[in-house]
Amino acid sequence: MNKSIKSQFPIFQQQVNGYPFVYLDSAATTHKPLSVIQAMTSFLMQDNATVHRGVYLHSQKATQRCEDVRQKVQHFIHAHRPEEIIFVKGTTEAINLVASTLGSLFQTGDEIIISEMEHHANFVPWQQLCLQKQLILHVIPLTPTGELDLKVFETLLNHRTKLVAITHVSNVLGTLNPIDLITQKSHETGALVLIDGAQAIAHYPVDVTHLNCDFYCFSGHKLYGPTGIGVLYGKYDLLKQLPPYQTGGGMIKQVSLEKVTFADLPSKFEPGTPAVVEIIGLGAAIDFMNTVGFLAIQRHEEDLLALLKQSLSHLSGLQTFGTPLYQSAIVSFNMDSIHPHDVGTFLDEQGIAIRVGHHCAQPLMKKLGLSATARASLGLYNDEDDIHAFIKALKRVQEYFS
Repeated sequence: MNKSIKSQFPIFQQQVNGYPFVYLDSAATTHKPLSVIQAMTSFLMQDNATVHRGVYLHSQKATQRCEDVRQKVQHFIHAHRPEEIIFVKGTTEAINLVASTLGSLFQTGDEIIISEMEHHANFVPWQQLCLQKQLILHVIPLTPTGELDLKVFETLLNHRTKLVAITHVSNVLGTLNPIDLITQKSHETGALVLIDGAQAIAHYPVDVTHLNCDFYCFSGHKLYGPTGIGVLYGKYDLLKQLPPYQTGGGMIKQVSLEKVTFADLPSKFEPGTPAVVEIIGLGAAIDFMNTVGFLAIQRHEEDLLALLKQSLSHLSGLQTFGTPLYQSAIVSFNMDSIHPHDVGTFLDEQGIAIRVGHHCAQPLMKKLGLSATARASLGLYNDEDDIHAFIKALKRVQEYFS
């Protein structure tokens, strides 16, 4: 990846405490290229209007631009039709939408399978649904390398399994899960499959038709787009079966004092005024991703990840967690006798941003026997200079606490 990519992100023109700004927290949120910022600003300055309701020019233009983005998303993840794309606030709302509506199809004693590596957003909704509906929740354990124990997974599958909800990529270990195999095995027993794609969508091409998953969820702000917008993909026939998640304006055909007739997809799941500006930003982010190309992104991130892991391995008193065969650009680590929060604070003083804490994955932290880790995660704007600066700063942390 050449330097011109980084130059497209205005935030990297600044310094922090006199140091170049090094951002290693893309798993939390990505920064935005100028093209995304300009698209959102231009819309607000020239085309801003509510959508789906106005007969005047600006409303019609805004509506068309939003629906154009829906088609962009459809093509980006290779869905069959635009009605399968539901705009939500983010991955968390997408999963909660499915959990709140799919539960109507479940009966007492039915089973749901998740894993030990799930983000709370793909753990708590299913845990709560099981408590409410008297369902049984099974959890796939991890192997010592930080991968899903697929042998145990297959023993958990049975005719009572109604849903398997799995993350595409672990936000702590970077493990890239074999979701194609998981989907195939799950469907053989009649179970539905939901994929949390928050950590994968900016790093790997996603083809929901090829995967044959029933639901796929992701957030725009993980994809170099804005916060407040995300996507739920669901198979058309399945979405038609589900009841509305929320009710209000825009998701009805007709309302009387006696009854209501709900709108067709996708409007049925999009009540109220949507996040129009954020949708425009999501469309611009997809354009940006398509321009760069996943082949270039993957090659760049694989090279940087290899450099990062090799460099960390040369630091004494530092332990990394997880050695999966297939790993995305995420590395969690701890330094002997130094609390992760102290590591993060000292790095910040040197202009380097990382993540510290339990990463909204407390069941995984318990599995690892930890309360917190430090985490470095890469984006397409990172380069070798960032890695070298990071390693140099870690050595200073060690010297300070020695």
